[in-house]
Amino acid sequence: MTYLLALDQGTSSSRSIVFDAQGRIVAMAQREFRQIYPQPGWVEHDAQEIWDTQLATAREVLAKANLSAADLKGLGITNQRETTLVWNRKTGQPVYHAIVWQDRRAEPQCAALREQGHTGLVQRKTGLVIDAYFSGTKLQWILDHVPQAREQAERGELAFGTIDSWLIWQLTHGEVHVTDVSNAARTMLFNVHENRWDDELLALLRIPKSVLPQVHPSAHEFGVAAADHLGAPVLIGGIAGDQQSALFGQACFEAGMAKNTYGTGCFMLMHTGGRFQTSGNGLITTSAAQPTSTPQFALEGSVFIGGAVVQWLRDGLNAIKASGEVQGLAESVPDAGGVMFVPAFTGLGAPYWDAEARGAIVGLTRGSTVAHIARAALESIAFQSAALLQAMSRDAVAAGGAPVSELRVDGGACVNNLLMQFQADLLGIPVVRPKVIETTALGAAYLAGLTAGVYRGTADIGKNWQTERTFLPTMSRDRAEQLMTEWERAVRQACTR
Repeated sequence: MTYLLALDQGTSSSRSIVFDAQGRIVAMAQREFRQIYPQPGWVEHDAQEIWDTQLATAREVLAKANLSAADLKGLGITNQRETTLVWNRKTGQPVYHAIVWQDRRAEPQCAALREQGHTGLVQRKTGLVIDAYFSGTKLQWILDHVPQAREQAERGELAFGTIDSWLIWQLTHGEVHVTDVSNAARTMLFNVHENRWDDELLALLRIPKSVLPQVHPSAHEFGVAAADHLGAPVLIGGIAGDQQSALFGQACFEAGMAKNTYGTGCFMLMHTGGRFQTSGNGLITTSAAQPTSTPQFALEGSVFIGGAVVQWLRDGLNAIKASGEVQGLAESVPDAGGVMFVPAFTGLGAPYWDAEARGAIVGLTRGSTVAHIARAALESIAFQSAALLQAMSRDAVAAGGAPVSELRVDGGACVNNLLMQFQADLLGIPVVRPKVIETTALGAAYLAGLTAGVYRGTADIGKNWQTERTFLPTMSRDRAEQLMTEWERAVRQACTR
């Protein structure tokens, strides 16, 4: 038997999954870690806790699978993107907590860059909009606000990385400082046309080049995990940011294929092949996971609060005791009773891009109950995703292609049948759930398998993909359009511009 290990380092938990060569799950282990909120709009993680939980799950999953590290052909890493960490190269100690992708503290720097007229430059070179979501201004904030950090960085004493870089640094005992193109593309510092760090962007954000990791394709011999971690040396053969990894794990290798991941946030990507396509509808262009040095691109829309709205129902509103209760509560009413929930807790992402938007529940009447709010919360995930797909289809048509004809789904919330049916109804196209929904981890495993020679190419991988259930739209298009109009009206009430 052939086995591959995926380290899936997410926003709220670290997971490790062992897959066989057919992409089937052999065993899985998961541990949550702390979310740190120093002040409104700030979100941090303890990097040491991330490493400790990730290593613990890797050891645990091998024990569950009754395997040793010597049984593995390789390991792949997928990670929460944009989350930014700076550490001392000599001691290996972080100079500050990891600043999480959701964190908004760098918005003043972003506003200044926009006012100075740099939006076009950044979009041309990186495919991104100027937003605090991305790593570059988070890194700038650390260098400007942590005592001595900028001076140490200028002397070459500090290393910057997204979480993939941090894990590989730990796995190799500080011997390797690397990332892949899909993570580098999320920094606002990387020229995605030439696959290199961009000197003009580095100067704009005042980032010393010495802090940056070396960038490789997503399938590459990045290094070897030291034997003392798992019991034997293991080839590190794949890295991809979580959403590009899910696109790869969903076997969306051709232009026009799209997937949506329903996690803490929601992330929709449509492969555009080798074509860098600028969106006219509020989406960003990003590097896809690249098995070779040839650039591959995708259009992406990001919803900042997806499944996290269910966590808020549980922890903030105390409407449910466990996340799994939300479907039953939502199904206890036939519809949301006119209630619309815009969960803009940390602003709104694509296609709206309003950092100052705040959450709103509208349409309340005397007859509204917590069940209506729960249903509206679930539906908000589908509404936000539908707005993304509509924007994506407009971009596809503008580029001479066809609208998206099918949406492949994954992530924890895609097991919610009520949500998936409502999503198909809003979109008017089939929503397809695969047999293996852990496609984020699967993509990383596949990339490692390519490097290790388990697969000859993406055609081999595509044969593994199988449908578990297809949700077909049942709602009339008139009704779906009416609901989307009501959603957009609610969004306008939450927005500041």
